[in-house]
Amino acid sequence: MTTQPRWFVGEGGRSLAFTFFLVSSLFLLWGFCNGLIDVMDKHFQDELHLSKAQSAWVQTAHYLGYALMALPAGMLARRVGYKGAIIAGLLIIAAGGFWFLAATAIAAFWAFLLGVSVIAMGLTVLETVANPYTTVLGPKEFASFRINLAQSLNGLGWILGPVVGGAFFYSSAGVVVSHQQLELPYVAVAFLVLALAWIFSRASVPDIAPPPDPSDVAAPTDSTETLWRRPHFVGAVVAQFFYVAAQAGIFSFCINYLVSETPHDGGLIINEQRAASLQGLLGFGLFLAGRLTGTVLLTRSRPYRLLGHYALANVVLCTLIVLKLGWLSVVAVFLTFFFMSISFPTLFALGLDGLGGQVKRASAFLVMAILGGAILPKLMGYLGDLYDMSTSFLMPLACFALIATYAYAWPALRYRRHGGLPLRS
Repeated sequence: MTTQPRWFVGEGGRSLAFTFFLVSSLFLLWGFCNGLIDVMDKHFQDELHLSKAQSAWVQTAHYLGYALMALPAGMLARRVGYKGAIIAGLLIIAAGGFWFLAATAIAAFWAFLLGVSVIAMGLTVLETVANPYTTVLGPKEFASFRINLAQSLNGLGWILGPVVGGAFFYSSAGVVVSHQQLELPYVAVAFLVLALAWIFSRASVPDIAPPPDPSDVAAPTDSTETLWRRPHFVGAVVAQFFYVAAQAGIFSFCINYLVSETPHDGGLIINEQRAASLQGLLGFGLFLAGRLTGTVLLTRSRPYRLLGHYALANVVLCTLIVLKLGWLSVVAVFLTFFFMSISFPTLFALGLDGLGGQVKRASAFLVMAILGGAILPKLMGYLGDLYDMSTSFLMPLACFALIATYAYAWPALRYRRHGGLPLRS
């Protein structure tokens, strides 16, 4: 009788714990890269004299890379397996990191955006592979637990990214000097991922297929048409689109909000570097705390129900921000980080539930839904330019309301008869 935690036990009692934690290191990597990109918005506003809506092109380039690479990443994973796809993704990130050497020499906005997009393409491959892979590295009933646990390391990366980026982009040397040396953090990332690629080339990363759900009677498992006849999956893709839009908007404009909307009681002034540090340490600290506590709660609560409660909490918090209630609104901004923390991995797990051999294909579409982060943050930036940063939070407010609706409706979507397919008796 095994004494190891059941969370990572595969067929025959084999422990998959080492593989899980090795793959989880990728979550830390893309969290750091995403956090680093978030502080670039305000940097480009200062250096290139861009409006908030114009600087949102950074997010557009980033999430467009996800959208363009999602389906090819899914095909790559099906062709070369989890291990081969992970190595390919890491090499693409390295190429994007080294491109920043050329981008700095070119010194044009488009060149930096291209580098951001290429790195995002590599991250897309990793996310398309790593997210569903964590769900099969142990018993099915702990799938949501495992993906949220891995995403907790992603939260740690989100903390480190803004702290490192803020110290670099808003250093005492000034934005001009840091703009001329923008390649340094990305070249460092390039060398790091090359080392990770070597480690993965030597490690055991078994290609595990999830067992089919015996209660699902469906068409052949490689049928995309069948996949889109699963309402809980379709709903997850839509909800993921709006979640990433809300996340990208809040993460991107948090610094703008803190600089422009924080009350100046007692002469307190929050500049860009201090705002970046607050976002990294407090905002993403709460994000990580939400992931960790959410992971524990998911072992005791139904995932769809917890997701619905958290999304509804963010609807209330965004309302408080829009109402411009001084320090209460500032606190509400940081609390949105906590309550959005479990959204991405939980939506992923809910969308993949019961899909069996279609998981890799379905994962590609769920990652492609990240396109929401390329589109709606520009609307948030436009609202910030036209009105103020408080009013701009109407965008994530609407997104969280839609996510809560999906979460509470999930049981009906998952277990209903659809298109003649009895999803569960």
